[in-house]
Amino acid sequence: MKKVLIIGCPGAGKSTFARALAEKTGLPLIYLDMIWHKPDRTHISRDEFDLRLAEILRGDSWILDGHYSRTLATRYAACDTVFWLDLPLSACLAGVRARIGKHRPDMPWDATAEDPEFTEQVRSFDAENRPQIEAMLAHSEGKNVRIFHSHEEVDAYLATL
Repeated sequence: MKKVLIIGCPGAGKSTFARALAEKTGLPLIYLDMIWHKPDRTHISRDEFDLRLAEILRGDSWILDGHYSRTLATRYAACDTVFWLDLPLSACLAGVRARIGKHRPDMPWDATAEDPEFTEQVRSFDAENRPQIEAMLAHSEGKNVRIFHSHEEVDAYLATL
């Protein structure tokens, strides 16, 4: 395990898991949200994001935290390990709500209120992203793939490291 993707619905706990995994493995952690978003809530261009991502992917080791479906196939091709936090919608919505008003090292700003547009992205994640993820993971020869369906499964895995 040297090149790791952590994917899943917003609010599933990807960043929390990524921090714990980085701490236990010593692998460098990259938050895709910190690359894409600017502190003023705008974002860099797709071209700039793609250039920065390509540079990261050339590295010897990394943990990439973030789903970003547009670049998922490229990141998947470069990784050796995938962790999919495939938690129920209720857990993801609770995760999004729990971080309101809290500082997060994976985002360049702190959410101060629930964002209806973002909440809709969470609600539509399965319909819009699950088919792509399942199709991708159906071709996982040579990759270590772990799918977690609860925070308890995540915690149990981390306890084995």
